[in-house]
Amino acid sequence: MRYALGAIRRRPARSALTALGIGLASGLVVLLLALSAGVQASATTLAYASGVDLLATSSAAGNASVLNGTPPPIPHAHALATQIPAVDPNAAVASPWLIGDLVFGNLSLWEAANASRVPASWTYTGAGTVGWIPDDLAGIEVPPLYNGSGFRYPGDPHYANGTFEGNATHEIVLDQTLAGVLGVTVGEPVWASPAAPPSPAALPGWYASATEFTVVGVSGPFWLVPSAELAFVYLSELQGLLGGGSPSTDYATLVLVHLTDPTDPAADQAKIQGAFPQLRVFTLAQILGEIQHVVDVYRTFGVLIGAIGLVVAALFTTTVLQMSVDDRSRELAVLRAVGFRRAAVGGQVLEEGLLLSAAGLGLGLPLAYVGAEAINRFLLRSVGGLPTGFSFVAFDPAVLAAGAAAVVAVGLVASAAPAVRAMGLPVAEELRAP
Repeated sequence: MRYALGAIRRRPARSALTALGIGLASGLVVLLLALSAGVQASATTLAYASGVDLLATSSAAGNASVLNGTPPPIPHAHALATQIPAVDPNAAVASPWLIGDLVFGNLSLWEAANASRVPASWTYTGAGTVGWIPDDLAGIEVPPLYNGSGFRYPGDPHYANGTFEGNATHEIVLDQTLAGVLGVTVGEPVWASPAAPPSPAALPGWYASATEFTVVGVSGPFWLVPSAELAFVYLSELQGLLGGGSPSTDYATLVLVHLTDPTDPAADQAKIQGAFPQLRVFTLAQILGEIQHVVDVYRTFGVLIGAIGLVVAALFTTTVLQMSVDDRSRELAVLRAVGFRRAAVGGQVLEEGLLLSAAGLGLGLPLAYVGAEAINRFLLRSVGGLPTGFSFVAFDPAVLAAGAAAVVAVGLVASAAPAVRAMGLPVAEELRAP
């Protein structure tokens, strides 16, 4: 070890550059692994805290992933809220959700449109909208209200037990981002429509056909629907906007199920899916498995990029160690001449490579940490709709162990050829050399 340290000290600039190269490569690997681990860990934590134990989509989706696109509509959505708990008493809540896109307008735009003062550069505001039954969400985590009292009426008044002839509440909750974009607060009106106005000149007609809502709450972000701008309304009222809102068009996109006892969700999954063949039911573990599959795809690309960096670092280190052996060939021959065995001489070179790799790891881990924190802060600022505590990075033991293993591998691979060369040096020729 002392001899290897001495060899490194005698060439400080070259040794420092080698360690830096290894550090950059290992730091890149750790950074990429920390990013994938962070997304997976945050998704898992949030999913288990959500209260959603089962998620049902339409069986018409076939074998398509629950994460791919918008699933086909589920018919007779309102009835499922009572039918599923009746079939499975362990299902405490079965909440049908309809997710769609609406275009929104505020009062100031309405006034500008009627006064023909809309700028030619105006663009409409579109946002995702969730239709649900607000008081049928017990046990399921929903966005917290920052302002306002929220929805006031129990059930879904416009649904009116299947007639769709009840009074519409025209109440809407906006998340903080959408409320800020529209410049509205609690008690103010907004207009919504599934169709966008084609031009500023068409805005008066768009307002005339759009539905007016009153903002009854401003909420926090909602991680379960990946959008920075969201609105929430009663299920039947969103159905009416999207072309449903009748006994034959009582559609939802998803049904979220909260179980009283979630210890055996597979049993509840089988019971519900058997009773409702129009549904395809997923457990939370299956949903997280699909998330893991997506993360693994990106992790694979990250590992390939990191592997390229490690190969370059290994080749560079091999070259440096080869030069070190050539520079010290006479010294190594002397060691052989005074009784050092070939393995001991090769071990000196191997120790030098591992020491350089350890120095690289000492540089790479802080660089990876600083880089990961910077990326995490940037993404948290750039990606809206994320809950408190979400992190894109995680430095868990597995990530650190992978970084250390990569560095050891670089040291061993890079030292192999120089060590073999050192062990094979012709002792007599080296000692006779001038």
